[in-house]
Amino acid sequence: MGRYFLVGLLLSLSCGQLAFAQEELVAEPSQATADEGTGVYRSRKFINLTAGIEQDEKLPPLPPDIEFKGDFRRIVVASYAKDLNIIRFIPKSEGFATLTIHDKRNGKIVAEYRIDVKKSKLDKVVREMRALLGDIEGINIKIVNNKVVVDGQILLPKDLARIFNVIKQFENQASSLVTLSPLAQKKIAEFIARDINNPEIEVRAVNDKIILQGWANSDEEAKRAEIIAKTYLPDIIIDAAEDGGPIKKRRPVNDGVINLIQIKEAAPKPPAKMIQLVVHYVELNKDYSKAFKFQFTPELGDNSQMTFQTGGDSPGGVVSSITGTVMNLLPKLNWAKQHGHARVLESTSLIVEDGKKGEIKQVTDQPYPVIGKDGTQGTAFASVGIVTAITPVLLGEKSGSVHMEMSFEVSSLLGNTPAGAPIVSKNQMSSTVTVRDRQSAAVGGLIRNSSSTGYNRPAGQKNPIISLYASKDFVKQQSQFVVFVTPIVKTSASSGAEQIKKKFRLRD
Repeated sequence: MGRYFLVGLLLSLSCGQLAFAQEELVAEPSQATADEGTGVYRSRKFINLTAGIEQDEKLPPLPPDIEFKGDFRRIVVASYAKDLNIIRFIPKSEGFATLTIHDKRNGKIVAEYRIDVKKSKLDKVVREMRALLGDIEGINIKIVNNKVVVDGQILLPKDLARIFNVIKQFENQASSLVTLSPLAQKKIAEFIARDINNPEIEVRAVNDKIILQGWANSDEEAKRAEIIAKTYLPDIIIDAAEDGGPIKKRRPVNDGVINLIQIKEAAPKPPAKMIQLVVHYVELNKDYSKAFKFQFTPELGDNSQMTFQTGGDSPGGVVSSITGTVMNLLPKLNWAKQHGHARVLESTSLIVEDGKKGEIKQVTDQPYPVIGKDGTQGTAFASVGIVTAITPVLLGEKSGSVHMEMSFEVSSLLGNTPAGAPIVSKNQMSSTVTVRDRQSAAVGGLIRNSSSTGYNRPAGQKNPIISLYASKDFVKQQSQFVVFVTPIVKTSASSGAEQIKKKFRLRD
């Protein structure tokens, strides 16, 4: 039967309970003996302790009410944790003693421990190493085969480097069996999965390697997940058995990260949404004129003449007459006032695909006569009307906002020159705006004001006798041009067709 066995256990308690790591037990195998005459078996165990080193012992199943007897108190201090069913031995002097556990109900012995405490020259080494490594969780420091051994599992590779440097200070008196805990790899995998933040990508830790598997939307997303995983990987730890020993560790595949992520096939793009653009052009003209004139400018006209007469029945001779004419003798008073209002409203509507340019032209060619170089008369045309070009772009699938690049041109005929050529007024505008679905915006406007006033501008008379003239002309013109745009997002170009058919009573 084997003589030595190793038990490792990490326990943590709160509220005044025990918190300790069970030490290596060096003892004879447990023996079970029967009391004479009763046939009841009890547990018997031999425990070897080293002065200055605590040891915890797991107790067998015990009855509810027990008591401790024996002479163990002269060499050890025993602390019993009832909830854990564990007893802790703290050696205080050399010697041999016995601890028995009795059932209070019948006084029978249910367990027996024979304790042997000895001193060791390695006690000082154990105390110094515990002082240096006491803040590292998950390790045990004990004496085995006349050597101090550090055993356990740690979470951080940097703690392993510190343990190695401490053991190096004691040369051949200490050695390490510490390894990196598999729990550390599991925690690292959880951090990687949290940073990747994709529920379709699974991160697993297997044999000191990180495996990435699942589905990614693109190759760039799969590469990003691999880079994140490599960033979290800890440093490589070389075991003593690998460094010149019989074990040769395989080279990590892809630096310890195995990328098994598959790329999803690109789904066909859904059809682009249709956007209806309703554009209103509003143009308002106001004309106002007021004229006043008072005129009293009489003129004297000389109509005297001389004639010669000969022959006929009338006697001949010279006939002369003196005649004078007074014109504009009566005063003249003229007063005029005129108002003119004109409002033009044009409305256009077009449906375009998201991101495509839509254009509408409502143009009339106005003819006018022209004379060529050779003197022949011809006809030319002036284009007047409305030209609209809009490119709408949806900002997002669920945002409901439409970004529009727009340009407008409105031209109208004002009149003709004396030569017959048309006088055309043009208003041009270009802008870029963002408007919510089914909301209107005044994207531009042009206001024009003009006024003129004239005083005492008489028509020229040749010889006025008296000139009393007063006049005043006042003319004011106002014009305003505004464009309103309303985008309406539609799922299909046929949306709204039923209402149009119903309005115009159209049937299929």
